[in-house]
Amino acid sequence: MNLSEREQLFQRLQRANPQPTTELIYHTPFQLLLAVLLSAQSTDKGVNRATAPLFTEVRGPEDLLSMGLEPFEAAIRSLGLYRTKARHALALAQQLIHLHNGQVPDDRAALEALPGVGRKTANVVLNTLYGHPTIAVDTHVFRVANRTGLARGTTPLAVEKQLMDAVPVAYQIHAHHWLILHGRHVCRAQKPLCSACVVQDLCPSGKIHVQS
Repeated sequence: MNLSEREQLFQRLQRANPQPTTELIYHTPFQLLLAVLLSAQSTDKGVNRATAPLFTEVRGPEDLLSMGLEPFEAAIRSLGLYRTKARHALALAQQLIHLHNGQVPDDRAALEALPGVGRKTANVVLNTLYGHPTIAVDTHVFRVANRTGLARGTTPLAVEKQLMDAVPVAYQIHAHHWLILHGRHVCRAQKPLCSACVVQDLCPSGKIHVQS
């Protein structure tokens, strides 16, 4: 995909959704970090269902530690890997208090040093909370990038590095959410909605779908 096509792709995504944001529901920085941690191998809808009652009590790391492991496990039992996530979350809360005065750090290395936080989670937090031009490559972004030819790679990191070079500067802040939302709602893994896609004519896979 050449520069002109990349510009058109993001112009159209911007026109369709001028202010994209995460579909995770949160009210504090810690709640976002916790929700992203919980979203691994779970849907945002599932996380939101679990956190809606939880977040009335848990606003910061101190609240989570006060709740304790077993009640927290019970609150997130509907999510995959909930026991592992619960252990990571409480260890993360302790580390935030001891090393960062209870605040979510605006720093990649500090975020990735937290229990249960990898590169993808750090990218989401840096972008959503602090406005860094990072791109978290989940399954949706990976699929959209490869299908459209925006960035091709066999690993999330390879796709991320290509996207950072491929996305025009003017669109880098919101590119992460545009690509995720497009992959989640239009460029789906099964039965992509190519006929409803605003970038179908720019996408090799979309052109093949329409011709067939």
